[in-house]
Amino acid sequence: MLRLFHPHLPMKTPTLWATSLLAATCTFTGCSSVTVTTDYDHSAPFPKYKTYTLAPAAQGQALSPTSEAALRDALRTELGKRGIAEAASGHGDLAIARHVFLQDKVSVQQYTDWGYGYHGAWPYGYGSYRMWPGAPATYTSVNEYTQGTMILDFVDTHTKKLAFRGTGQAVVGGPESNAGKIRSAVEKIVAEFPGGTSH
Repeated sequence: MLRLFHPHLPMKTPTLWATSLLAATCTFTGCSSVTVTTDYDHSAPFPKYKTYTLAPAAQGQALSPTSEAALRDALRTELGKRGIAEAASGHGDLAIARHVFLQDKVSVQQYTDWGYGYHGAWPYGYGSYRMWPGAPATYTSVNEYTQGTMILDFVDTHTKKLAFRGTGQAVVGGPESNAGKIRSAVEKIVAEFPGGTSH
């Protein structure tokens, strides 16, 4: 949800302004980007991991069918590139546990002269023009969104110890958008996985 505030104009804002502000806000908050962090146990025997199993989701951690399919496909593809195959049956060398969290966020951005630096004058094809007396110089946009966090834990099934953890974060969108972000997160996370063979 995008809300606009300034001291002199009414709350109802033309669609063009709202669209422009939403685009600007997404640029600053990274609406379509996926950020990833990873960490691992430096003593884990990563070269010995050859197979994996995606563990069943814990209660309350289930993904939508589209997102679940994207997660499974991305893991199969990206880990396969590193010589780690999905176990045909039973448990693999690694059990991958997913943890999913959603958090409501608010992003506030303020714009003064929109970066033009004309001190109240706006440029156009004939030079510049000035605002009326008392016109607001600062506009504030408030963007409410939901941030999704997915943690992928790679657990050594022989020792029952965590070997590698990858965390991906992105703004939650529609089913196809979320599926794309999951694929991107898995690709980035697996790229940081120690050992394995890159194909």
